[in-house]
Amino acid sequence: MAVGFLCGCSQMPEQFKIQFDNTKEVSGQKFALKDISPELPADWDGYNYVVVEFKISTAQRFQLGFTTASGYNELRIMSYVPNAWNKLAIPLKYFTELPDPAVDLAATNNHARYTGWINLGGKRGPLHRVDSIGIRMRKPIGTPTFELRSVSLSVDDPGDVYMGEQPAVDEFGQSNLVEWPEKVHSLEELQQAWKTEDAEPVSTAAYNYSKFGGYKQQRVKATGFFRTEKIDGRWWFVDPEGYLFLSVGVDCVELGNGLQVRAYEKRPSMYKELPPAEVMKKMGCVDRQGNVNYSYGMWNLYRRYGDNFKAKASEMVFKRMDKWGLNTIANWSSRDLMLMNKKAFLVPLSGVGISHDLMGLCDIYDPSFEQMIDENLAKFVAPFKGNPWLIGYFIGNEPAWLDEEARLCEIILQGEDRPIKRALQAYLEKNGDTEATRKSFVIETFRNFLMATNKALKKHDPDHLNLGIRFGNIMKLDERILKACGEAFDVFSFNCYDLHPSPEMMDRANQLTGLPMIIGEYHFGTVDRGMAQSLWQVESQEQRGVAYRYYTENAYAHPGLIGTGYFQWCDQDLTGRRDGENYNCGLIDVTDRPYKEQVEAMMETAKRLYEVHKGTLPPYNEQPVNPRGHELIPDLWNE
Repeated sequence: MAVGFLCGCSQMPEQFKIQFDNTKEVSGQKFALKDISPELPADWDGYNYVVVEFKISTAQRFQLGFTTASGYNELRIMSYVPNAWNKLAIPLKYFTELPDPAVDLAATNNHARYTGWINLGGKRGPLHRVDSIGIRMRKPIGTPTFELRSVSLSVDDPGDVYMGEQPAVDEFGQSNLVEWPEKVHSLEELQQAWKTEDAEPVSTAAYNYSKFGGYKQQRVKATGFFRTEKIDGRWWFVDPEGYLFLSVGVDCVELGNGLQVRAYEKRPSMYKELPPAEVMKKMGCVDRQGNVNYSYGMWNLYRRYGDNFKAKASEMVFKRMDKWGLNTIANWSSRDLMLMNKKAFLVPLSGVGISHDLMGLCDIYDPSFEQMIDENLAKFVAPFKGNPWLIGYFIGNEPAWLDEEARLCEIILQGEDRPIKRALQAYLEKNGDTEATRKSFVIETFRNFLMATNKALKKHDPDHLNLGIRFGNIMKLDERILKACGEAFDVFSFNCYDLHPSPEMMDRANQLTGLPMIIGEYHFGTVDRGMAQSLWQVESQEQRGVAYRYYTENAYAHPGLIGTGYFQWCDQDLTGRRDGENYNCGLIDVTDRPYKEQVEAMMETAKRLYEVHKGTLPPYNEQPVNPRGHELIPDLWNE
């Protein structure tokens, strides 16, 4: 069931078109719904979807919202199909309800559709007296436009519809809707680029790395495994041979990522030509049911290397890491690549009981918890025990319950009977049911989880480091949490998407934990490839390199920082990974070609990091042009 009004498609009314102004911090416009779709009701109870038909000339994120009786309410939208008309169906619960519980922040807030994806945020409330739609963009790149021709409501999910006249994805997995200077248009052109890279010499002399990637400039006590040490007031990793080491890594290092074809049957007109099914099967791109998983990234590797693609592509991974000064395979990377023992690596633990319906917490009150975690960790660490190339283990990632402790407690109390519910009820009965006591219960539960996990981890693998939880935001992290991390971890970890990590933030974490630190994720991207611009946007590929140097060198100038993981090795999927994300954040594009400006910047920074961290060389001081984060635009509408 749907209700709405469709504006004429041939002539776009001028009042329904926006040209964003890149001289403003925020640019946009509101339209009265009665002018677009006069048949729409003012109260939207009884409907489950709003369907917006629009065309935007960029892949840059924009805010879409509605003015209601309770104020303005908006979401962040990313379109997979710049320069083409499409219908995007948005569940109304994203405006009216808190997100469903999930294990981490990305799983909580990212939601995939078929012509784009949605990131939740802002306030929620009833959609009553809805009178206008607003479209806004923060610091537009270039002068993009947005055209709107229909808004309708639906009870059932009508699906998304790609209405473009040409496929959105070309035969190489690139966007078919935008052009850029380095875009390939033939296999011959691509093969020449690959041939050129194959012939490039590789030298690691400029980095002065040891076998394990440590700095030959200084050597201390060797233990045969990675450890940490504070020397002259500055923290370092120490590699297995005793050389000082900074973990300069990249997340998601794997073969052939870059465009997995998700839900092809829902949007077949978006793809010009799928990779051959028989090649995909030969490459192992099948699910448990035997269905083919189409991957342009893997298909391009096969076109480059043939049947021996795995060995040759793996060799190229390490050649690139050597050349670019990268000494660590960081989180969420291929186990096969890690266990080739050519680069230091980091491993995320699994099997520790972290639960999505507890927003990333664990039911430690279950009588079987300690036995479960002991047995699972014994099994998990077995392949890694005794391996000197492993630095250590991450326990978890961006728990979603942080700053949502009261809500988590309400979910527990309203949920099924289980040990954590009974423990919470007893705690509140004893200490009183207030927001403060609910937060204290969650923090105590979390602390006990950390202690139990560390105990089991050290029991089964005492030689490797506990790298902790990769927190999503530590600026205001409760002191009790930071002190618990200091008791349970060997290294304190956090993700930080920003122009650079705040020294004050790192000072506080360093002082309260007493630990050295790793930044698990950060990145920069732009929109010229038809993908969204990442969590921190810059204006060009050149500026991505500038932003990397500025962030990384200023981060390592802090005496407590000993590692970074850039997110990620290859661009995300053009038409969305499982949760919808499609960021231009890689070192390599879907055609298996490096981003020249990005990797050359990484090389220059890698040459300097030892001296920067030692305090004998100032960090790079050129800031990127007009970088902008992913925060929601403030509630105040800027006309």
